[in-house]
Order: sequence, then C-alpha cells, then structure tokens
Amino acid sequence: MLNKFKTTIFLVLALLFSSTAFAENDPYKEMQVAADKIFSTMNAQSAALKSNPNKLKEIVKSDLLPYVQVKYAGALILGNYYKSATEAQRTAYFAAFENYLVQAFAQALSMYNGQTYQVESPKDLTGKTLISIRVLLNQPDKNQQPLRIDFQWRKNSVTGEWKAYDLVAEGVSMITTKQNEWSTILRQDGIDALTKQLTDLSNRNIDPNAKPKG
Repeated sequence: MLNKFKTTIFLVLALLFSSTAFAENDPYKEMQVAADKIFSTMNAQSAALKSNPNKLKEIVKSDLLPYVQVKYAGALILGNYYKSATEAQRTAYFAAFENYLVQAFAQALSMYNGQTYQVESPKDLTGKTLISIRVLLNQPDKNQQPLRIDFQWRKNSVTGEWKAYDLVAEGVSMITTKQNEWSTILRQDGIDALTKQLTDLSNRNIDPNAKPKG
C-alpha cells in the first residue's frame, strides 16, 4: 500500500512538473513560430485563398488563436461590466468575442500580399510579466516604410504561461479601440446587445478589398 502511495505521489509531482515546464514558454519563440505557421500556410494556400478568402478564418483558428488569451482580452474590453455580468452572459460573450477575433484577424491578414516579415529579436525576460514583440511587414517597394505590428504578451501569474492579449497596429491598440467603440452599447443596452453585435460581425465574409472597419 505504501509503495502504491509513493508511486501515486511521484506521478502527480511528475505531472505538475511537466505542466509547469510547458507553461514557462518563450514568447519570442512562440511569436516566431506563430508567424512562420501563418505566413507559410497562406503562401501554400494562396490560390485557394484568392477563390475563397473565408478560408483565412480556418488559418487564424488553427495557427494564431492558440497563442491568444481570448478571455483576458475580452475581460479587459468589458471592464467593470464583467463583474456585473452573469456566468451565462460571460460564456456567451466570450464565445462571440472569440469568433469576432477570428473574423477581425482574418480580415487583417487578407491584406497580406507576400511581404517578407521580421520578428523582433529575443530579449531578457527576467522579472517581466508584460512585454511587446514587434513584427515588421516589409513592403515590396523599398521606398515604403514597413508595416509595424506590436503584439502585447502577458505572463499568467498562476501558470507562468505567456500568451498574447493585444496587438498595436501602427500605434493603435485593438483593446483600447474596442473599449472606446463598444462602451456606448454596453452602457445603453448591456452585454447581451454587445454579444449579439459581435455575433453579427463575426459572420461577415472576408473581403481583401474592404476598407478597415469595426
């Protein structure tokens, strides 16, 4: 019985250690892996994406979303409205918000035209819990400035895992922008109305020729 107990304890400790080791990931490496996955997949499927841009949503789900703290980002946007929402309202909102992110990221990626990209070199993470990792999209025309996207990463205080939660495109934060855009509907109509709006937005088709919008 004692040996069985010792074996059980050993297995539990081994699982805890392995999960902790996995959680302590390197955000710079993760950012590079994510970029390599996304752009290599897009290049490989360029013909299919031209005929059906909505396939970009599948790429975002498989290659980008696993690196994003969807609930943390969604809670930041809700602000104080998160506390007053019921559990059912939160569940519905986060599901709609995740689908919205897929649509929004896919729409942004539809502007990609084979540019080369460069992920910022790794920096010391000692004592850091929030960092920004810059990705540059270099334009074919050397006279044009590269497009700058800064991905904001956060280290989970419990698991130690790094994940992205915001992106700043040319100095404009997605979180801040959406907080400002959606504050009115939250104040006037509540979280359920915002959830419905996000569901409607997430169902939009991807249009490479569309001007950026909501």
